[in-house]
Order: sequence, then C-alpha cells, then structure tokens
Amino acid sequence: MKVKQISVFLENKSGRLADVTRSLGINGINIRALSIADTTDFGILRLIVSKPNEANRILRDEGFMVSETEVIAVDVPDRPGGLADVLEYLGQGGINIEYLYAFVGHASQDALVIFRVEDCDGAVKALQAKGIRVLDGEAVYSL
Repeated sequence: MKVKQISVFLENKSGRLADVTRSLGINGINIRALSIADTTDFGILRLIVSKPNEANRILRDEGFMVSETEVIAVDVPDRPGGLADVLEYLGQGGINIEYLYAFVGHASQDALVIFRVEDCDGAVKALQAKGIRVLDGEAVYSL
C-alpha cells in the first residue's frame, strides 16, 4: 500500500522547475501529484509520477539531486469534514504526519491525499480499520 515519491532538490533559479518537468515529459512520464516547498536558496519538489524508478534514474542522470520516499495515498471523501475524519483516525492510531498534499481529479470524485507519515504500515492499518481506502502504488501511478 505504499507509494514511491520522488523528491528533487532544486536551486531557487528561474527555469529549474521547467527543466524537471520537461525531462519527465520528453521521457513519457506523467506527473500524478506534486508539491513544492521553497526557501530563499532552494526548493524541494515532491512528485508522484507514473514511472517512479525511471524518473529517479533519468533525473539523476541529468544531474539533479533526487531522493525516494515512501508515502501513502488515501482516498478522502470530498465533503466538508472528510479530511478531518481521516486525520482523527490517524491521530487515534498514534500516527504522526510529517506532511501531506492533495488533489481532486473531478468534482464528483473523492480527493486523493498523499501522506508522509512515520509509520506507513500503521497508518494503512488504522485507516483501513475505519473503512478508508488506501491506494497502492500501481493504482496511483496509473491514474
């Protein structure tokens, strides 16, 4: 139930984000979700892509500093309080959240929330016990 997330460390310079996305596009790799956090000197681009192993190799070969992290992808009901419920279930399970980001494919669908937690297996167990769907990597990569 874990998903591979690619993190790319980028200099805070014009065009660096475009370089990464262009490299992925040229190589037929789709971006499924992304988040970027920045400081004055650099940014961390977090990506869920259709082919994580290939993306990791390609970006390294092009000189980018890349790391891979395991995250979980949770199907969160797209309604008021949906995320609050999921966060409560994780809290009840003693799961600490390091960060998260989300996207909604269509207004009629649930939101997909990517969670980086200290204990992926424990988080999956806590959520599934409450009937929350956690997607595996292949399901997310093929969205």
